[in-house]
Amino acid sequence: MKRRNFIKLSAVSSVALSMPAYVRAQTERTIVYRGGIVLPVDAAFSQHTALAVRGNRVLGVGSNDDMAALAGSGAETIDLDGRTLLPGFIEPHLHLTLLAALSDAVDIGPFVFATFDEAVAGLRQAISDLPGPEAWLVGRQFDPSLLEPSRDLTTRELDELAPDRPVFILNASGHIAYVNSIAMNLVGYTNDSEPPAGTEFGRYDDGSLNGVLFGQAAFLPILFMNEDIANIMGTGFGPAVSRVGEMVAPHGISTMTDMAAGVVTGLSELEAIRGQYDGGAMKARVRSFIFDLGAIKLGDIDPNWGNDFVRASGWKIVSDGSNQGLTGRQRAPYFSELSLGLHYVEPEDLMLRVNEVARAGWQLAIHGNGDAAIDSILNSVEYTTRNGLDMKNKRTRIEHASIIHDDQFARMAELGVHPSFLINHVHYWGHAMRDNVFGPRKVELLDRCAAAENAGLTYTIHTDAPVSPLGTLHKIRVAVARDLWKEPETILAPQERVSVESAIRAVTANAAWQCNSEDVIGSLEEGKLADMVILEEDPRAVDPTTISDIKVSETWMDGNKVYEG
Repeated sequence: MKRRNFIKLSAVSSVALSMPAYVRAQTERTIVYRGGIVLPVDAAFSQHTALAVRGNRVLGVGSNDDMAALAGSGAETIDLDGRTLLPGFIEPHLHLTLLAALSDAVDIGPFVFATFDEAVAGLRQAISDLPGPEAWLVGRQFDPSLLEPSRDLTTRELDELAPDRPVFILNASGHIAYVNSIAMNLVGYTNDSEPPAGTEFGRYDDGSLNGVLFGQAAFLPILFMNEDIANIMGTGFGPAVSRVGEMVAPHGISTMTDMAAGVVTGLSELEAIRGQYDGGAMKARVRSFIFDLGAIKLGDIDPNWGNDFVRASGWKIVSDGSNQGLTGRQRAPYFSELSLGLHYVEPEDLMLRVNEVARAGWQLAIHGNGDAAIDSILNSVEYTTRNGLDMKNKRTRIEHASIIHDDQFARMAELGVHPSFLINHVHYWGHAMRDNVFGPRKVELLDRCAAAENAGLTYTIHTDAPVSPLGTLHKIRVAVARDLWKEPETILAPQERVSVESAIRAVTANAAWQCNSEDVIGSLEEGKLADMVILEEDPRAVDPTTISDIKVSETWMDGNKVYEG
């Protein structure tokens, strides 16, 4: 039986949670949603016209008449009017800390500014809008791989823009930051400084620091010296996370998976999230994966700590960097640069750490972008398996899983390892991956959903927000169509396209399974939690490239409507 360490939400809710579901059901609101397309995403991917819900649990799916009879007299009725009802979408990989802390940072990403000069002009304008001389300039989403020309921000630009205040700009990948000299002085970085393990400092030809910092351990100490960010990560974290819940609800997302939980202030982050449910402020569930080498250590928290609202589902290790930043670790050099990228954790160390974390009872989610990084991950899982721990049922995840060869899929199937693809790499970065990062042959290995499905793996697709924009329907569109943002008529690796049904599973049932929560969310089956999204159209009935245009009509979480469009 799965271990459940329930936490006390309030005097009323803790009593309610302790009561059997069908006892609670006698006094709870009953609703029949009828007259539409109901897709429970069960094993058969069946289709119905009605759904019955009592309180926060599903009673059943079926015909209009059958669900009315099941619900009984006095049940409320909601007319779907031909709309499509699905399980609430699950975002299997995002970053709550970054979304909460950087929501007010100026966006200078390629979807706002098309050229390097325009991005710099955007920063100049942002400085003029700052409230005073002490205010930092904090920006996000800068991505030279999608700009013309492709150039890094360095101290040459940033010192000229802001000679009297700290500047911190985060790359869209979340793996690189650009800072000015004042910001580096805050943490004592000098030309003679050695970078933290697994990171690199960018340097000019003469060896002096250029303000480009590769790896979170190199730049997070600077970011969290910002007073506003520090306040958010302290007393303001709970309300900031609630605002993230408000961000995701319009996308039909009822569960979001935080892939860097406890990175700064530790257990207080999870406690702050938990507190937001007491007053009904949170509009989405949270599944937390504890960030390795963050503020939470092994033994500080039990696996599966929490309840059905917020739960510590697993442990996250970052093994390499980002491919578009040329820091993902590769078997062969990048197409445009004689570099193999970075191992954030050396392969021998990863073996030992995976073994230690798995033996402590945790599911593992291991960030792997480059094919060499994925080799290292698979070697680590195999090492633990050879040392007597059955990893087959641990549901080990590879996060982003960008470049995977056929031999690696075979090993994944053998070891019980499953991918979660950053599918927007295909749509937004596909042309850059082809032309500058991997070349036209290796790019065919990018985000291979169909190959994963054919290998019998339970795959998911994610945004890695704020790395790429939130939007579950857009992810479905990319997995099905694989068209390119810059080249709409180009299909990248068409053999890797999947069906709409497969892509829907990837953001519902599969995502619940990857978070060890399939017993309560991910499908609309009897007894499961009433998390739902109502769409204006059936994604199966439109042109794949227009799936992202479908309107989210309503989002329901725990039997409560949390969004209406």
